Amino acid sequence: GIIEISPSTYGFHSITSITIIKHFLFIFLIFQRTIRNTQAGAIDPMQVDAPPEENDNNEEESYEVDIDSFDLDTYANSYVGLARIYRLMYIADHCPRLRPDALRLAISHVITTMNANLYQVLHHKLQQCQGNVLPDVTGANPADTGLPVFNAIWVETTTQKSAMKLEKLDGDLKNYKSNSIKESIRRGHNEIGDHYVNCGDLIEATKSYSKARDYCTSSSHVISMCLNIIKVGIYLQNWSHVINYIIKAESTPDYTENSELQTTYSSTLKCMTGLAELAGRKYKLAAQNFLKTNLDYWDSCDVMTPNDIAIYGGLCALATFNRLELQNNVICNNSFKLFLELEPEVRDAIFKFYESKYEVCLTILNKIKPILLLDMYIGSHINQLYSNIRSKAMIQYFCPYDSADLRKMALCFNTPLPDLENELMQLILDGHIKARIDSINKILYAKHPNQRVETFEKAMSMAQQYSRYMHILILKSQMIKHQLNSKLSKVERLNTIGKTINVDFVKISG
Repeated sequence: GIIEISPSTYGFHSITSITIIKHFLFIFLIFQRTIRNTQAGAIDPMQVDAPPEENDNNEEESYEVDIDSFDLDTYANSYVGLARIYRLMYIADHCPRLRPDALRLAISHVITTMNANLYQVLHHKLQQCQGNVLPDVTGANPADTGLPVFNAIWVETTTQKSAMKLEKLDGDLKNYKSNSIKESIRRGHNEIGDHYVNCGDLIEATKSYSKARDYCTSSSHVISMCLNIIKVGIYLQNWSHVINYIIKAESTPDYTENSELQTTYSSTLKCMTGLAELAGRKYKLAAQNFLKTNLDYWDSCDVMTPNDIAIYGGLCALATFNRLELQNNVICNNSFKLFLELEPEVRDAIFKFYESKYEVCLTILNKIKPILLLDMYIGSHINQLYSNIRSKAMIQYFCPYDSADLRKMALCFNTPLPDLENELMQLILDGHIKARIDSINKILYAKHPNQRVETFEKAMSMAQQYSRYMHILILKSQMIKHQLNSKLSKVERLNTIGKTINVDFVKISG
């Protein structure tokens, strides 16, 4: 016969032991298969690479720029302090051809500061750069021998001078505090912060600038303190910190009421806000802030030049504004025109785009693209901005037509026909263009919505809304008529509900 095995026959522990043995056998088989696959050079299919984690701070893309000619000296002389050195380091990181010259120039500028640590970092980068270049044994290129010699004595001397100056500034600050003069104490904290910036210790600089807050005696002092912290935050690329202190500066008492104070600092704060929004890839907000900058009342805080404002604001506006916004906010903006005059290529690209001369516009942009890629604040955003500008151009190109010849369109945008079809297909899938592609005849046909169906659906929706609204009004009038809104007792309300109101009449349909 059939023997039924159950926990009552052999006991619960017997079944558990059998289960454990099965699990051990299964694990042993998997272990043997893993060993065989490893010996054969195979990968176990159960081993899957973990997806990369998203990191909002990884905004800078890894890319290299090949540029024929670039005047490093003129470019570097447009900036001062850390901004000059950081921009040269960015060029050295992204342009192999300019790397040696950029590092040499950065070293020549860093020795004018007390930043001994950055001096050592730059020398290390330059040695690595020279190590990757084969030596010129013929002596035909004497420029290769122009490697600056590392000056250990300068590092030691500068470190000592920095410590002595900090000690002196601390002593002065203690004297100011003993005299209880707020203005002197505030100035002392700012001087220590400036010294830390000159030494490259930006964290301590932020702390020193923040301590000046308690000794500010006017709104102008508070805004100046915020601007110092904003400048250091930009150097650190701590954009959330930058935004917070911009808000604090704009919420300072008397800032909105005092027109003179607002005129003095508004352009600078808008400029810094635009830079922070640009770093957060909020290009339209960045453009709106840059366009509010006035050249007559603008202070760079050693971070940007008027040329940078023209480039950042112009490209962000071109990538995000529609034609009407472009006309009202950029082309007819008299204050921003002064910035655009400093960058004729950006100005011409904007005007050609507005005139629907897309081929000329894109040609100008492609010409200046290598230079823009070397900018440390907009360089990592150039590809995205250019893609948005190109997509906008295609949308506006097709907007007036019921059909368009893809061959002529490819010539206009200077792109191969298959690539154009792929770009248009993506725009159609994203809903930016309502059209269909005839791949055989190479024609793009517009898809017009059925106005009759849309009107009928809209009428039905409005009818349902009106019906629901009328039911609510009837219910409200019935409740008022039978005094259900009055202060009756609980028993009276329960007796009244359902007896005097025609519930079926006022019932709201789902």
